[in-house]
This record gives sequence, structure tokens and C-alpha cells, in this order.
Amino acid sequence: MTTVGPTTISGVVAEAVLAVPGVTGLQPRLAQRLAAAAAPTRTSAASHRTPPEAGVRAERAPDGSGWHIEVRCALAEGRRPLDVARDVHGRVRTAVVSHLATPEPVTVTVTVTRIVAQYDAA
Repeated sequence: MTTVGPTTISGVVAEAVLAVPGVTGLQPRLAQRLAAAAAPTRTSAASHRTPPEAGVRAERAPDGSGWHIEVRCALAEGRRPLDVARDVHGRVRTAVVSHLATPEPVTVTVTVTRIVAQYDAA
């Protein structure tokens, strides 16, 4: 395996999080949302979509001793947020460790930003 950067790790984390049952999406940080709002207007509707990686912050520890991963996600109503957050934490940690070239410490923080109600369309 080769060394990986924050962009690669963010993609791996986003994929792992979105595969967890009960997760409806990733929530970008306020700074990312403001930057997207200040960006020039685009003509395509597809270009206005926020990439899932926007809800992930991956950075190396200042001393290079490991990775700090922050995940901000929205959950579906009907499941215990604590259970889903624990599942997200475990899957993210496993996914990141499996993509690293050498074993390194990985710290994962999961923040639930909202719970999305599910309504029947009957």
C-alpha cells in the first residue's frame, strides 16, 4: 500500500459512514457551507450538490503520530442515535486502519447533527 492523504481518507470515511444503516447523509461544517454559498453561481443543478466528503474532516496529528477523523452525520428517525453513532465510529476506524500503509493511531469523533423524520407517502 502507498501512503494516503486527507482527501483519500475523507472518501474512505464517507463511503464507510454512508453504508451504516440509519445514516441518511453527511452534514458539511458551517465554513464549508458558507464557502459553497459564496462560490460563483453555476449553471448546472448537479454542480450545486455538496460532495459527501464535506461532512468529514480528516487530518494528520500535528506531530505525525496518527489521524484525527471528525464525522458529522444526519440519522434516520426510529433508531437509537447512540447505537448508530457507535456503529459509525467502529466502521470508520476499521475502514481507515485498513487503508493505511502502516499501523497508526486513529481517533474518530462522531457528531449527530440532526435526526430526519420519515413520513409515509400514503
